[in-house]
Amino acid sequence: MPQVSRLQIHPIKAFDPVRVERATVLASGALECDRRWAFVDARGHFVNGKSRPAVHLIRPEFDLDRLEVTLDGRTYSLERQASDLERWMSARLGEPVVLQQNTEVGFPDDTESPGPTLVSEASLALVAGWFGLALEETRRRFRTNIEIGGTEPLWEDGLYGGHVRVGSVRLMAVNPCARCAVPSRNSRTGEVTPGFQKRFAELREASLPSSASAALFNHYYRFTVNTRLASPAAGAVVCEGDDVSRG
Repeated sequence: MPQVSRLQIHPIKAFDPVRVERATVLASGALECDRRWAFVDARGHFVNGKSRPAVHLIRPEFDLDRLEVTLDGRTYSLERQASDLERWMSARLGEPVVLQQNTEVGFPDDTESPGPTLVSEASLALVAGWFGLALEETRRRFRTNIEIGGTEPLWEDGLYGGHVRVGSVRLMAVNPCARCAVPSRNSRTGEVTPGFQKRFAELREASLPSSASAALFNHYYRFTVNTRLASPAAGAVVCEGDDVSRG
């Protein structure tokens, strides 16, 4: 039976994840602490690798129990030292930025579907093979919350328009996530893989399972599943090893 094989939380939007054994579901459907913080520039735009490749070079280390982040060997409280973090990041990026926090829903890319993103481990391995990437590198490029083991590649493409149960949590599989430029770059250096987006779209279309509706793909540079809660689940916990099933 399909099971959760990996859980990831991204405390600061656009930066490295933390692998966790369990994650609490908020009333919004988001996982607690996922994209809870985000740096924003003077125009009110999110700081991310899409607009600033230098983000790929920053390696934060998070302690979620203490709500702390370590940058260049110095540890900061995400709750109490926002101004210090703003100064550090502003100096690193060469522009003023501020740190924002949203404890209810975080800062998801798809605000209408703020639930955890899903992907099968076999799908990540398939994409890794397309481009000669390591599985871990492919994970870092696509930044998904819940990874599912025990399935065939692109199993998740059969979920759209229906429901999926992860442990005790019932989610609606809304649509395949439209990707930005970030997956086309080396997650550690920001170096671009030439022709990545075009080749990905070609292979994605050619590999689309018969169970998936092509109507959901206005383009094929889409991968992983956006979700939202199908029924209230605030306080429920998703764990590695939880069973995953349709319906």
